[in-house]
Amino acid sequence: MKKLFLVLLLSIATTVFAQNQMNIVQGSFDFLRDQTEVNVQVKYENAVFQVENFTEEQYLEKRKEDILANRKRGEEGWQKWNEAWNRFKDSEYLDYLLKGINSKSKKVVFKKDAQTKYTVIVDAKWIYAGWHGGLIGQEAKLTSDITFVETENPSKVIMKLQGDKILGKPQNKDFVMEYGRIAGAYEATGKELGKAIKKSIK
Repeated sequence: MKKLFLVLLLSIATTVFAQNQMNIVQGSFDFLRDQTEVNVQVKYENAVFQVENFTEEQYLEKRKEDILANRKRGEEGWQKWNEAWNRFKDSEYLDYLLKGINSKSKKVVFKKDAQTKYTVIVDAKWIYAGWHGGLIGQEAKLTSDITFVETENPSKVIMKLQGDKILGKPQNKDFVMEYGRIAGAYEATGKELGKAIKKSIK
């Protein structure tokens, strides 16, 4: 029994490790050695959702149907959920991303709306929202293209990375809701990027 538990634990750990991949596609972090701050943006226009690769419109329509079918929640429940979804897209995901990056990257501080030489753009490509079922739940996952550009000339690409199926953490207060779990995946993506930067520019 103990051996079976150990095999299961190692399998889970291996899966999690395999998912949290920050891959360099082009360039290196050398350009950050003389920088103290970097501007940050997030984009969602190209994202698809869940294993079915729903568009955001399709995903939201499905969630609307599910919520309206629940008589305890109904139309009011849908309005509250939709407002929270948009709030997280407008500000919370970026805030969680910044929290993750800055918890690991100490020499370079990442900020929103900053007047800096470089900007990093985190462009979501695939989002798995996870699930929550009372005492247990599944964290969200995020795949994103991460591009460093010159702020004044965004067509000038300095470096490209990809965060591949980065697994979120169940530590925030909104984990029971989809947007809270997705926020956790943004924070985890930030941590992976911050760790990569810290390792490269010691």
